[in-house]
Amino acid sequence: QVQLVESGGGLVQAGGSLQLSCAGSGINFNTNTYAMGWFRQAPGKEREFVAAINWSGSSTYYANSVKGRFTISRTSDKDTVSLQMNRLKPEDTAVYICAAERVWGANTVPPLAASQWHNWGQGTQVTVSS
Repeated sequence: QVQLVESGGGLVQAGGSLQLSCAGSGINFNTNTYAMGWFRQAPGKEREFVAAINWSGSSTYYANSVKGRFTISRTSDKDTVSLQMNRLKPEDTAVYICAAERVWGANTVPPLAASQWHNWGQGTQVTVSS
């Protein structure tokens, strides 16, 4: 069973940076093809896609709202994914949640809809003050 644990959230001023990490365990991520991603959920809002990366790490995908400011990456062991967030804005304030989903192949495009991901972490709070 896949387990995901996030770290790195906190309070930052607008324009600042934070890096989130998500450590996966419970399976061998090196031999099982899992895409990984980040979603976020603000109070009273639906969970929304932020970024995703395929199993091989060769391709990344971003929501338009974060493109050019956030960077997703994963380790060579495939079990840890990071989200570097730069030029943060107050509207980026949310709980950031790591996700993992089994995919067919090394370069399969990850799903972008939250409903298509079945393994979730508990989330980490990111607050951006103006």
